[in-house]
Parts: sequence; C-alpha cells; structure tokens
Amino acid sequence: MATTSSMFMYSLTIQPPSYITQAILGQFAGTKEQQIITASGSRLTIHRPDPQLGKVTPILSQDVFGIIRTLAAFRLAGSSKGMSFKQQLKATYSDFLKHISGSASPSLCAIGQRRLLEKDTYLKSPAKEIADYIIIGSDSGRISIIEYVPAQNRFNRIHLETFGKSGVRRVIPGQYLGVDPKGRACLIASVEKNKLVYVLNRNAQAELTISSPLEAHKPQTLVFALTALDVGYENPVFAALEVDYTESDQDPTGQAYQDIEKHLVYYELDLGLNHVVRKWSDPVDRSATMLFQVPGGADGPSGVLVCGLDNITYRHSNQDPFRVAVPRRKGATENPERKRQIVCGVMHKMKGAFFFLLQSEDGDLFKITLDMVEDENGQMTGEVKRLKIKYFDTVPVATSLCILKSGFLFVACENGNHQFYQFEKLGDDDSELEFDSDAFPADPVESYTPVYFHPRIADNVNLVESIEAMNPILDCKVANLTEEDAPQIYSICGTGARSTFRTLRHGLEVNDIVDSDLPSVPSAVWTTKITRSDQYDAYIVLSFTNGTLVLSIGETVEEVTDTGFLSSAPTLAVQQLGEDSLIQVHPRGIRHIRRDGHVNEWPAPQHRTIVAATTNERQVAVALSSGEIVYFEMDTDGTLAEYDEKRQMSGTVTCLSLGEVPEGRVRSQFLAVGCDDSTVRILSLDPDSTLENKSVQALTSAPSALSIMAMPDSSSGGSTLYLHIGLYSGVYLRTVLDEITGELSDTRTRFLGHRPAKLFRVSVQGEPAVLALSSRPWLGYSDPQTRGFMLTPLDTVDLEWAWNFSSEQCIEGMVGIQGQSLRIFSIDKLGNSLLQQSLPLTHTPRSLVRHPEHPLFYTIETDNHTLPPSMRQRLISDGKGVNGDVKSEPNGEVNGTTTTLPAEEFGYPRGERYWSSCVHVVDPINAKATLQQIDFEDNEAAVSIATVAFASQDDETFLVVGTGKDMTVNPSSHSAAFLYVYRFQEEGKELEFIHKTKVDAPPRALLGFQGRLLAGIGTTIRIYDLGMRQMLRKCQAEVVSNLVVGLQTQGSRIIVSDVQESVVYCVYKHQDNLLIPFVDDVVPRFATCTTMVDYETVAGGDKFGNIWLLRCPQKASEEADEEGAGAHLVHDRQYLQGAPNRAHLMCHFFTQDAPTSIQKAQLVVGGRDVIVWTGLQGTLGIMIPFASREDVDFFQTLEQHLRTEDAPLAGRDHLIYRSYYVPVKGIIDGDLCERYTLLPNDKKAMIAGELDRTVREIERFEDKGSILSD
Repeated sequence: MATTSSMFMYSLTIQPPSYITQAILGQFAGTKEQQIITASGSRLTIHRPDPQLGKVTPILSQDVFGIIRTLAAFRLAGSSKGMSFKQQLKATYSDFLKHISGSASPSLCAIGQRRLLEKDTYLKSPAKEIADYIIIGSDSGRISIIEYVPAQNRFNRIHLETFGKSGVRRVIPGQYLGVDPKGRACLIASVEKNKLVYVLNRNAQAELTISSPLEAHKPQTLVFALTALDVGYENPVFAALEVDYTESDQDPTGQAYQDIEKHLVYYELDLGLNHVVRKWSDPVDRSATMLFQVPGGADGPSGVLVCGLDNITYRHSNQDPFRVAVPRRKGATENPERKRQIVCGVMHKMKGAFFFLLQSEDGDLFKITLDMVEDENGQMTGEVKRLKIKYFDTVPVATSLCILKSGFLFVACENGNHQFYQFEKLGDDDSELEFDSDAFPADPVESYTPVYFHPRIADNVNLVESIEAMNPILDCKVANLTEEDAPQIYSICGTGARSTFRTLRHGLEVNDIVDSDLPSVPSAVWTTKITRSDQYDAYIVLSFTNGTLVLSIGETVEEVTDTGFLSSAPTLAVQQLGEDSLIQVHPRGIRHIRRDGHVNEWPAPQHRTIVAATTNERQVAVALSSGEIVYFEMDTDGTLAEYDEKRQMSGTVTCLSLGEVPEGRVRSQFLAVGCDDSTVRILSLDPDSTLENKSVQALTSAPSALSIMAMPDSSSGGSTLYLHIGLYSGVYLRTVLDEITGELSDTRTRFLGHRPAKLFRVSVQGEPAVLALSSRPWLGYSDPQTRGFMLTPLDTVDLEWAWNFSSEQCIEGMVGIQGQSLRIFSIDKLGNSLLQQSLPLTHTPRSLVRHPEHPLFYTIETDNHTLPPSMRQRLISDGKGVNGDVKSEPNGEVNGTTTTLPAEEFGYPRGERYWSSCVHVVDPINAKATLQQIDFEDNEAAVSIATVAFASQDDETFLVVGTGKDMTVNPSSHSAAFLYVYRFQEEGKELEFIHKTKVDAPPRALLGFQGRLLAGIGTTIRIYDLGMRQMLRKCQAEVVSNLVVGLQTQGSRIIVSDVQESVVYCVYKHQDNLLIPFVDDVVPRFATCTTMVDYETVAGGDKFGNIWLLRCPQKASEEADEEGAGAHLVHDRQYLQGAPNRAHLMCHFFTQDAPTSIQKAQLVVGGRDVIVWTGLQGTLGIMIPFASREDVDFFQTLEQHLRTEDAPLAGRDHLIYRSYYVPVKGIIDGDLCERYTLLPNDKKAMIAGELDRTVREIERFEDKGSILSD
C-alpha cells in the first residue's frame, strides 16, 4: 500500500451486507441435514435450518475478498450422504454399469471400462465421509472449489485453477456456472465468447481432482443464461441461451439487429474423447432470459424450461416444445396489458414426481408441472404430453429460492427481510384454475390470448421466521436521542411497501420468559440443584433485608419451608456442595444442609459478622467484618473442614471469588480478594501454601465484584483462566490469571456505567460467560466464530442481581431481580450484536432529516411506475369490469376476492410513468410510529429534504422539500419542479403547509446555510430566503458540469457534489454576494454521498463502491478565506476549464458496496470521532483514524503478512481487490486484520514473532472496543 499519505484510517465492517446475490442448498456438513450457503457481496455464509424450531441460524461467515459472481453445489458421482466412500461405490456401481452397458456410445463404454479397472483400487481406499462441494465463480479469473469442514467450522479450499485475467470482464468466464447433476463436470462461462469445461473426478485416495479446461468458445456470441441438463449417466450436456451478433455488428442499417434470433444451444462433453461439441441449437423466444433444469434419467424427461416475457416453454432436443403463458393479475387496479417476467425459480424432486416454483416480478409463485405420455401398462414413457401452470402463492420478490427436504421454503428477498416458510400443502387440491400448453401455440412468434388469476393471501406456505436484512439502506443518521451510553443509528431501508425505518442499537437480544412481582424488594437471588447429578435447578433462593425466601421450581413456582435454609436472616451465598448437600452463608454463619436433613452450623466469631462470601462445589471462603479470611474445604466424608489459620487483610474485604474446580482436581488453586484499599490480591489455596499471597493488582477504585473463570481464548486456542473485576466506579476489568504462578497480566478495561459493577458467572449456549450489571446489563462471552472475548450490552431492563437458571421449560436461562420484580430470561443469539427496531413506511424512502430539537425524523418516500393512492381509489370506486372479469361487488370484492390486498405482501399496482410520493413524520422513541403522512398529488415526487432555520424569521426552523413533476429518469426530463415549505407544529409532530415555489429543475440537494436555504438545482447552486408567498432567490452560481446531488457546509465554505465529476469546493462571499468555486478534483467520481471531516477535508463515496477522502490545498484554503478575496478568486486563472486549484487525494478504498450515506460521529462515549458509512446492500462500516505512526506501521505489516498467510478463498489478490478502480491509499483493511484470530496457532505465533510481539498483544490491538475508545 502507498505510504505517502499523511492520513491513515482503519476500515472495519460493523454489519456485513445482507443482500443475497445467490443461495444454494446442499449437504455440506457430511450429514443428512441440509444447509444453505448464501453469497452477500464478498461474504460467503453457511446457515443451518432447524426444522423443529423453524429457524435459520448462521454457522459461519467468511469474507472471500472478491466479487462472488456465481455459486454451485455438487456431489461427485455415486456419493450418498452419511455413507463411507466404500459403501457408496458398492451401492451405486451396479446401477452405473447398467447405464453404460445399455448405451451405444463408445465413449461411455470406454469410461465404464476405465472405472471397472479402477474398481479394486477404489474399494481398497480408506473410508471417507463425502460432503457436497461448492464451486465459486468470482472476479479472480480462477475457478475455486471449496468444502465446509464442520469439525473446525471453516471453509477449506481444495482446488484453485486459473483460466483468465482478474476483474469482471465480459470475455473472462465466471458469470455463469453449470454443474452436471451427477457431479462429473462443470461449465463456467463468460458473458461473451468463452466457455470452459472442467471434468471432476476422484483419485485413488478418494480425493477430488479437476482436469485441465476444455474449451467451448464461440466468438461474437452473447450468453444470457446457462444450466446443466439432467441426462443421468449419459455424456454431460449443458444448455445455454445465446445470441450471435456477427451480422448485426456489421450491418449499419440496424435491420440485422431487428431480425436477430436467440438460440437454445446444447454443449455435450464426450467423456471418452475428452472433447466438448456443440450438439444442438434451436431458436427460442427472443425475450427469454432464464433456464431451469428438468429432471432426467429415471426421474423425468430431461430438457429445460425457457422463461421469456409472459411465457414459459419446455424445450429438449428430442421432444416437441410446449408453451404456457404466465398468468397476469386480475383486479381493478391492474393493467391487463402488462406482461410479467419470471425472475426466480426452483425445481424440487420427490419420489416419483417433481415440480417447479417460478416467481414473477410481482412476487407471485406459479407451480409448473409436466404431464407424461403413458404406455399400455400405465407407466410413464419419458415423453412429455403437456405443460401445466397454476397460481401457487405470493411471497416477496426473491433472488433465490430453496426448497428443503424437511418441507420448508427459504426466500432470499431482493429487498428487506429474508423469509423462511413452511409448506402447508402443495396446491394440488385447491380451486385455483390450472392452465396447460394445449391452449397455447408452441411457436414463440405466434400470439395467444392472455390468462388471468386472482392473487390471494398465502394459503400453501406459512411464514415461520423473518430474517432481518437491511438492504437497501438509502440513508442513515447517527444520534443519541435516548441519552444512553452509546448513540443509536437511525436508517431508512427497503423498497416499496416493504420499506422500513430502523433503529439500530448495540446489544444482544433477550428473550423474556417470566416477569413476576414479589412481596417486597429482594437484594439477591440464587438458584441451586439438590444433588450434583440433577439436570435442572430445584430452588430459587431470594434474599431480603430481614430474611430469606425459598421457591421450588417445577410446573409451578411455589414457596417451600422445609428445605433447611434459615429464613430469618438474609443470605450472602448459596451453593450445591459435594454430591448431595447445600450451603447457605448468612451474616451470622454458614449453614451446611445434608441430604438426610441434618444441618451443621458454623457460627461467626463473637462480635463479628460475615461481609462477603464465595463458594464452589468443594470450597467455601468468607470474609469477616474484622478483615479476616476464613477458608473451608470439603473432606472425603462430605463434611466442611475449616482451615486452621485465618488470613488477616490490610483493609475491609469488599468481595471474594473462587474459581470452578477444574475437572480431575479436588480444589480451585486460587482465591481472589478485593479490599477497600483499591487492591485485588490472589491467595494460594494449595495445601502447602494455603492463603499465602501470590500477586496483587492496584486499581483505580475499590472493587465491588470479582469472578475467576476459565473461558475460551483465541490466543492460545484453548481455555485460559481470567479474573474479572468490577469496580465501584462502574469500570470493568478483565485480566489473565496465570494458572501456575497466580500472576495477573494483560489487563483490559471497559466503562460500563455510573453504578458499581456486579459480576456473575453464567452459561450461554453451553459456554461460560460473565454477566456484568451496572447502569445496564452487559454480557462478556466468547465470539462463536473467532473465539475472541466480546462485551456487549443486553436489551433488557436494569437488573440488581442475576444468576443462572435451568428448568424443563427453559434449559439455559438466567433469573434476575429488578426492583420488586423477578425476571427469567434467556439469550438465544450471540452472532448479531446489533438490535433492530422497525417501523413500516409507505414507499421507497429517499432521504431523512432530524428535527433540530426533538427526537423526530422526517422522511421523503417516492416510487416510480406506481399508481398513487388517489388513482388507486378512483379505479376501485369506478366498479367497472376488470380484465374481462365481472364488476366489483358492493362489499368490495371481485369474484369473492378482496380488491385491496396488503401492499406489504403484494406490492402496489404498477402504472407506467406514474409517481407515488409522500412525506412522513416519524417518532422512533416515544410513539414508535409514523405521526403524519402528507401525499403529493398531480404526479409530483419528492427528491430532497432539509430543515432550515431562517434568520429572517427569528431563526425559526422550517422543513423544505424539493419535488419534480412528471419526471422521467432516462432520458432525464420533467414538466415542473417546486420547493415546498412547511412549518413545524406541536413540537414537530405535525407539518403545516406554508407555500411552494416553482423552480427550473428538481432540486436534488437542499441545505440550511447561514440562516437561508442553499439549493442545488440542475448545474447551479442557489441561495433562497423565505418570503411571504414564495422563496426569494438571493444568489446563484453554476459550479458543476452535470447535476448537483449533494451539499455540505462549514462556515462560508460549501462542498458541492456532482453526479459524475466528484466534488467542488466553493466559498460564499457575503459582501460581494458571490458563490465562487475555487477547488475541484482531477478524477471523475460518481459521488453518491459526502461529508466534511474537517474544514479542509471531505469524505465521500461513489456508485462503484469506493470511499475516498480529499483535502483542499492549504494555500488555496487560506486564500479563499481572506477578506476581500472575492474579486481575486473570480478572475483567477482556470485550469483545464475547471477551478484554479485541485484537491489532494488522501485516502482511497474499495468496499464493493455503493455508499449511500457517510458522516462523522462518535460510537463510544468519550471515544474518538470516526467516519460511519452505509451501503446499498445493507453494509454498515466505519473508518477509524490512527492516532500514531507506530500503530500504522504495525497494522501495515500485519496486513502484509495476512495477505500471504491467509490468502482469499476465491483466489483474488487482496491488494488488487481493494484497489479495484484506484490504488488503495491510506486505509488499512480491518476485515483482513481481524482474520488473524482465525489462523492456526502456528501461523499466529510466526506472524507475532515477525512483528516482535506476543499473540495476545496483537489480538489486543485488534479489539474493536479499544480501537474506538483509545
């Protein structure tokens, strides 16, 4: 990376993209369970569907640092899940020989003989579980074959074959990928010309092998779709939709283009001759864009479904074509002439049958089936008789559909949350009208009568889970409206009726199970088993100021009094001790309750009380008010024996902690003691040195809680003993406790809140965790993937005390007290630490602004080609015939179907060149709803919004909205444009219309500027003031060459963003009333968002996925701010028809997601300023400035090592990937650096040695919390 920059940033992805480009289904873990693998941007994620719970859980997510263009799953021929390779080969070999013996193909005979000769070698190979493999087609110019390794929870690359240049190029394969259903070969193709076939096989060790590529190129040919045919064990065949543009490219009249034909082409791989031939070609509908594989062999007739505009055709080389129309929606607001396109689909095979679910652009699912010709015995002959189609259900428009064998449907939605449905039925016995190919001509050029259907609420599938996804994020604001310890992120997401206003908070989701009132306010709570072998807890013990209450846990929770617990005194600790006894520690002594009901009492010495206690299953330690430590240990006979000597501490003991007894040992080795002199001491419990001091650590405040715990450690790859410390100042510390010497090292701190921190040992998802209570609850746990320590707040009420809880109804939960309430809750998800709250919006949101004083937001929402509400209502109320259907009934139904279906599921009715637009007042804090909606009439659409405090109105703040009328996106045109002004009423909860002003073009950018309005209209920027009847123009200047799309300001300086030409620095000279551009850029950047980092630096993003920082030259900046410099700047000599000066590029980074918002904010209280950006695909990222050159050098070196030691999965060069358009400059890739924790221990140690640091020091550098707060 270039090191000439004086500014360096650390790029980190907080939330990866949620937009799924493709999802595939397979048995990747080597078991009978199916998993789903999704590609989102450059990230590959494997999910585990749970049929019992109806949930989809991500297992592993990995950034491949490349553009994933296509995915495919395959299994080598003869593989069967859950069987060893020997078993699979024995079970399928005879079936394979039957296929080849009945074939007349010499090549198949040859391959059969070769397999026969190798049979003994295969059968002698060691047994090996066979899993589905994944092929990745990316921008690396390589084909990558990977597998999922469940034991290590990682992806492992098996093969990486180079075939071309890197990048997304039209003649480099990678755009299309087809895999033979038997796993024998794959074809990878480019958009134009090139196709490569790879033969997949096994070697003698049952390992996957891949051949050299076989070419199937055809110049001047465009490919629109590709799939592999199911031909059983015949030679693999691949089908492609192609257009040969040779003639149209040479014909200047354009007639050849009008006459051009699209062909369905078969490519056959001859396994015997090792050669690919173009086997068959036939013209198809010119509008065809998709192909779907039809089952073959013993399962079906083979062939493909060709999906074009308004029609679906079955085609095969040895079958007659059959075509059906795509049914159109019937309804008062539907256009009967609008044709639908199939955008997504899936084929599902069952025993003796198969069907397709194909989805139209409206989201309607259609079930496609094929009828076969039967022979004299009633058996299917494999010859197709007809093609059938019927309406199935409606789900959100998807990019991929996956049908699981367990009866679920996974819908990877284009926009908004992904959906997980369960099949209720297959639509065979409903009353839906079915259409077949007998009513439609097979010739693609012949016309036919369209068919219609009534959409309805989903009947065949039932939604069981909605998986949160924020794509697309259109705008975002960071603000602390709730006055918490961290700000919230407010964003607008989605499109159409599925749009949402989302609030993001840092925290873990908590599942509340019980919330019960108690007779008085308790001070502490515990749970305990009766015997060690018990699976669930038996008692809940509540301590009050004057006594103790014991509740039994069963089908109901009831008070019990015969447990042996002392109820007349408060309790300090409760523990299940030994095999079958209980311990209660109270201020006056220790109560040892035996299984037979016998109670042994240890009284506290006279005139002294117990002030602190800690226990484990074999040890007890208490601290007396005199500062003495008394230690007990269980004898072999089950009695509690007191150690002869007491340890006198230098101050009053505030807290104690014993660790769990390690497996195979009889005691915990150390006791941690916290005193009011702000120290923590580690005392030995070894029999030879009992209560001797091992180490001491000074603190900034007195400790309020201690906890010794062994937790997973990414540094060592195993488990490490930690001492967790909570201070009265609200600070939390975690330090490593050496298991041999007792020394404390590697202390890390975090401020939790203003209340004293209390710590509790809990269990979450079978792993030890620490629950920290201060101003809010926090959970310290090991990340499921990286195994690094995470400290995350919980989304629940403030708790005073908490403990583990386990019962039949809640196997792994927690019990806590809050005031007079007893709460039982669980934490089910650890993978996502961003909590989302959603509010529905009406249309696609375009921008949002915040009220300057109140916690309210204002959004503008606009949808193109959508009927506005007034037009929809007029069409429904007309009650005329609909698409040839009967008139509407008086009850608002058409043929028994409600005319108005929920737009969230079915979308809004389409209308060519219609706009539907509105303004919303949103309250995400108090009402948590939209308070007001203002619709725009007369085909107007809102394009910009701003809050402006006008100096001429005593600094009263108004809302200004820019609109355009009758707009056309391409080519850009409009009939009128306006500026609307609204006054805030009811503290901003209502908007009052003031007036509107006609302007030359739709104002794409609005901004409050020095008590007036700054508007970007076309290529000019204008300053307006508020008049009585309209806006008053005060100043204007033409500063860009294309279109103003963004404005930022500090002082008198204005940053103007152009749609194609980067940014321009302007200055406003008040005395001369001039707007003067004085700095522009040398690179044409298609700016999508900008923000001013400081007075001279601007950060921005472009539509190609780049983020950059530009800085104004210091001399030019100083000259622009000089008094009386207006005339000099106006007459300054222009450079290459631009501004006199050029901005300097400080940082540049490719993110692979088009940034839609960017701003400077603090994400941690008292932390440093960072740049927060959001992307169109749902990405949330930050850029953190480095504070020292030493840190820069460290991370640069670490990044270089990781590029070598952890090469990207898909074969893309990391440095070239991050330099996609411009060489990366001044930015360290934090996503790559974070992969250090996932490396094997030997590679970690090697890199640490090169950096002259320890593994733990490197991982501490990468800690997100320390990076943000340091």
